Amino acid sequence: MSGWIEDYALIGDMQTAALVGRDGSIDWLCLPHFDSPACFTALLGDEQNGNWWIRPASGEPRATRRRYRHETLILETEWDTPEGSVRVIDFMPPRGGAPHLVRIVEGLRGTVRMSTALRLRFDYGNVVPWIHRNGTELVAVAGPDSVWLSSPVPLEGHNFAHDATFTVSEGQRVPFVMTWHPSPVEESDHLDAEKALSRTERFWQGWVGQCTYEGDYRDAVVRSLITLKALTYRPSGGIVAAPTTSLPEEIGGVRNWDYRYCWLRDATITLEALIRSGYTDEAQAWREWLVRAVAGEPQHMQIMYGVRGERRLAEWEADWLPGYENSRPVRIGNAAVGQYQLDVYGEVMDVLHLARRSGLQSGEHVWGLQRSLVNYLEWCWDEPDEGLWEVRGPRQHFVHSKVMAWVAADRAVRMIEEFGKEGPIERWKALRDTIHAEVCEYGFDTRRNTFTQYYGSQELDAALLLIPEVGFLPYDDPRVVGTIEAIRDDLMVDGFVMRYRTDRDEVADKLPGDEGAFLACSFWMANALLSIGREKEARDLFDRLLALRNDVGLLAEEWDSKHGRQVGNFPQAFSHVPLVTTALNLSRHDGHRRSEN
Repeated sequence: MSGWIEDYALIGDMQTAALVGRDGSIDWLCLPHFDSPACFTALLGDEQNGNWWIRPASGEPRATRRRYRHETLILETEWDTPEGSVRVIDFMPPRGGAPHLVRIVEGLRGTVRMSTALRLRFDYGNVVPWIHRNGTELVAVAGPDSVWLSSPVPLEGHNFAHDATFTVSEGQRVPFVMTWHPSPVEESDHLDAEKALSRTERFWQGWVGQCTYEGDYRDAVVRSLITLKALTYRPSGGIVAAPTTSLPEEIGGVRNWDYRYCWLRDATITLEALIRSGYTDEAQAWREWLVRAVAGEPQHMQIMYGVRGERRLAEWEADWLPGYENSRPVRIGNAAVGQYQLDVYGEVMDVLHLARRSGLQSGEHVWGLQRSLVNYLEWCWDEPDEGLWEVRGPRQHFVHSKVMAWVAADRAVRMIEEFGKEGPIERWKALRDTIHAEVCEYGFDTRRNTFTQYYGSQELDAALLLIPEVGFLPYDDPRVVGTIEAIRDDLMVDGFVMRYRTDRDEVADKLPGDEGAFLACSFWMANALLSIGREKEARDLFDRLLALRNDVGLLAEEWDSKHGRQVGNFPQAFSHVPLVTTALNLSRHDGHRRSEN
């Protein structure tokens, strides 16, 4: 069985990523890209679905300690045994040609007998490859895929796996290099493991050196930024929501989705976090990916795209996999790609306005794209949609969606007023005012002094916390304060914020089962509390959120307070990005307070 979700650490080369467990087992890896079929899929099944472990041959398989080498994505896992101590160094060097996964076993003390077993299973654990030797290298081939393993340790085949035992003494280093190629390639790229390690360390230290944040939460912010960089598909600039699929929102439940794609809903907060942290190149690449992805007729704009901007992300089920802790089904692709979500128009307009205001230059064609989006929005904004959370129940007039439609009109007006763009400003001002008035009339419950999830609903939605963040109303508006308090009272469970209640008849998503507290929503609440002057509550919540990170600083999508564990896809960009922005806001608040004193 796979470990707990938080038992895993991330390594990657900015085109794909692997998850490494505390027991030295790599249980998830898609090659050659994030959205490619996995060749290690034990995360969603067992070792027969593919994994690769290296650890001491006897004793406790769980490591004594592990860490990332200082401000890098190089993982160091260590075991102390009666015979001595050993370290396994795992990393994926930034890609030049073929993708490489490198593991270096280093003796720290004494002489330790080690064991390794490699089980390659292509096509999400479904295909056992044909394996042969090419000189000193082990070669696995099936269909379009081939994987080459180079090491001074010879592995022998047993029961559809290749394994070996070997010893490592103090000061000795034993390398393993795994390389993927298209199957017609007859010779592997040869990589020097030690040189690749030095090059990878220099890359990450140089990248982190660009970070401008020096506040109290620097360690958490830097680790989140490194994670965000690792989830970036370097050739296009797109950022995947997570490198995994079907890690459940409820253990044993059906809320299992494929997150290896790029969502427009993440656009503005991601761009803001990158710019405010000093990463303008990444912000520019993300903005350019977005413009390329949404190009075309506005009525055909999607809520998500593939890492290269692909539009077809058909959903199907890998029925041979039992799922993480028997959480079925395992889904590949995401049917939500075909949903109508009104808020994406506001997200795109907001991120392009933020980019322009931040000094990121763009051609006139970008303004042409923005104009066409708002022109389309003029006649579709009052339709119901599936909303931010991609509900699979009936469409509703979601308040957050209408607020984001207002954002689209507002940012169009501001582009004209602030940057001299040409457009029908009076018409768009009227649109902005119309949407604002309707939301305040039909989306607000005067009796409870709170905005609601959708028109006519009694339910709340954590996305309402973003109403003041996007400028729809100021934070000191009594309706905003009332909404924050209502969400705190109704959606906060065991100290963290749910997206919405799933235990009532009016639940919007119409899916069975439950889910954990959504970590992004909890960060939104911390930021909202700070903005209405409740600094102690905000800091207490932020500190509780930081305490949920695993031992190497990573967060999944949600927190299951009943079982005290992380749930959902992992690591989750939508958790780490608001961590960064909330930390920046808390530090800025400290700076303002010090300057006033």
